[in-house]
Amino acid sequence: NLEKSLESLQEKDLTIRKLQDAITRRDSVNLSLVQSLKGVLGNLDDEDIEISVEKGVVFVSISDKLLFTSGSYNITNKAKDVLGKVAKVVNNKPDFEFMVEGHTDSVPYRSGVLLDNWDLSAKRATSVVRILQNDFGVDPARMTAAGRSYYVPLMGNDTAADRAKNRRTRIVVLPKLDQFYSMIEEGMNDPAINN
Repeated sequence: NLEKSLESLQEKDLTIRKLQDAITRRDSVNLSLVQSLKGVLGNLDDEDIEISVEKGVVFVSISDKLLFTSGSYNITNKAKDVLGKVAKVVNNKPDFEFMVEGHTDSVPYRSGVLLDNWDLSAKRATSVVRILQNDFGVDPARMTAAGRSYYVPLMGNDTAADRAKNRRTRIVVLPKLDQFYSMIEEGMNDPAINN
């Protein structure tokens, strides 16, 4: 029984090491992506663009004032330059998919044909996706456009400054799940781990 228990513990330890190796590889890939993004976007104002990694996912958050004029979903010319730089990085990383999330503040939106903040946030996300696809050749099969309205705020919506921080577009870079599982399988078959 003691030998069986030791064998079982060794197998569990091996599995844990393989999973840790896969996570380390994922983190290395994310670090490479972050460095590439910071390299092309490094000269921009930190208030307008933030690149971060949370829970193993890379986020590029772009302020509303950089992308759009107030209450609009038309991309500014300055924003097209930024999106071109992001496109250059993502086009060089074909193993990633990404979601473009539009976020608004809580001030009710009632203008033109759009009904509310849900519509505005979704329309802003699709505007970004269209620019990436049409102007910069990003494969549309790799992108998802999503509207989040005002339901995932960074700050309270009590001051103009906080509302401005909540109005943003996030590009969430997602490694394909099958790629992550492949990393785990590679780790399981790695002779360095299995010896």
